[in-house]
Amino acid sequence: MFSGKTEELLRRVKRAQIARQKVQVFKPVIDDRYSPDHVQSHDSNRVLSRPVSCARDILEHLEDNTRVVGIDEAQFFDDGIVE
Repeated sequence: MFSGKTEELLRRVKRAQIARQKVQVFKPVIDDRYSPDHVQSHDSNRVLSRPVSCARDILEHLEDNTRVVGIDEAQFFDDGIVE
């Protein structure tokens, strides 16, 4: 906690968005600390995300033109997240 992992994820996502790359961000549905549909850092930076129940759901919701995929709190997903 408080080591800046989510802040770094958001920084990289925003850089990709500035470069006009298609970005999708996912988070586990059980992580509803700040918002059910945003990834947010402790310093209140945030980006829209899709909550999913399992790793397989990420692939199901992935759009063809997406170039950058952000995944927050990966440790809460099943082992399929590695694949």
